[in-house]
Amino acid sequence: QLQLVESGGGLVQPGESVRLSCVASGTIPDAYAIGWFRQAPGKEREAVGCIRANSGRTQYAESVKGRFFISREYRGTTVTLQMNSLKPEDSGVYYCASTFVGLATECQLSSTYRNWGQGTQVTVSS
Repeated sequence: QLQLVESGGGLVQPGESVRLSCVASGTIPDAYAIGWFRQAPGKEREAVGCIRANSGRTQYAESVKGRFFISREYRGTTVTLQMNSLKPEDSGVYYCASTFVGLATECQLSSTYRNWGQGTQVTVSS
């Protein structure tokens, strides 16, 4: 069972960039996807994006398309979330989690994700 650890959060100003890492306890299996999620105080957790481990194909929430980019080491242990042009509403605790996708070509933001990390705080404020 994968264990996931997020890192890279911090305090940044609007318009700046941050890169988050999600490191797994072992090689991420080809049949899995890694999702990124965030939760702001008083709000429900929302999906940010996901990446299919073997193909590297990604899906993103509309709110972050064109600003956030997910990448992974092929048959490695690390998934990266590059966040650009950050806005105050991007603030929150960011989590990564895994899901089994089998032979599906795409990951889905609506899948059931497991093995949640502890999260890393991102605060966007001037």
